Amino acid sequence: MPKRYTPTSAAADVEAALRLLEGRWKLVILFHLFGGNVMRFSDLERAIPTITQKILGQQLRSLAADGIVVRTAYAHVPPKVEYRLTSWGQSLCPTLDAILKWADRRPVEKKAQLALTVCYS
Repeated sequence: MPKRYTPTSAAADVEAALRLLEGRWKLVILFHLFGGNVMRFSDLERAIPTITQKILGQQLRSLAADGIVVRTAYAHVPPKVEYRLTSWGQSLCPTLDAILKWADRRPVEKKAQLALTVCYS
């Protein structure tokens, strides 16, 4: 049976869902892992050159703790650690795709205002 929401419970659940994805880099990491991609820590570092090792590690640990990413460590020297999305994490793909499409439909005048703000600030 689908969950029935009240305005209060819906707001609380949206807040809880967004908490799982909060952080500047989590969505970027997820985009690199969509489609069944398995990536090593160093691959993610190269794919996201502006992220620090510390923050990448923190974000990956958080995603793993929340059940969105699976971390697989191999007993090799040097250490080998791979990351992939869980099936639940992969199920975010259509949702994030919808968000991208929504953002792309932003009214043209707002896009122009944003461009002017960026150019003259």
